[in-house]
Amino acid sequence: MHTVKQILGQKESNEIWSIRPDATVLEAIQAMADKRAGALLVMEGPALKGIISERDYAREVILKGRSSKDTLVGEIMSTKLITVPSTQSVDASLAIMSKNHIRHLPIVDDDTVVGVLSLGDLVKDVISDQQSTIEQLENYIRG
Repeated sequence: MHTVKQILGQKESNEIWSIRPDATVLEAIQAMADKRAGALLVMEGPALKGIISERDYAREVILKGRSSKDTLVGEIMSTKLITVPSTQSVDASLAIMSKNHIRHLPIVDDDTVVGVLSLGDLVKDVISDQQSTIEQLENYIRG
């Protein structure tokens, strides 16, 4: 079974997309659109402060009639962060994400953010692993 570090190594880009808590929500939404991302880490320098997602925007800005230009990321970001170390297994990470109903998982080693994985990144790895197992079993059966 793979670790999240291995998945990070397989990603096309392991760039950490982030925004500052004092940025406007409009800036965050624009950055998400530009990067085609569903969430951004909220960081002050190297310190992880929170995460902002499209869901946060919908629930805390749109549904409450707030202005994207006047609302700061720090006002609506999720601060109850769930992170895992890069040594965590894919299966355990998926279980954590499922249990906590989250779609993005920051990977943190020794208080340093080393990447972020989406639910899709992990599911893609599981499917690939299962496909490989199926092919090996088919080859074994054929002899």
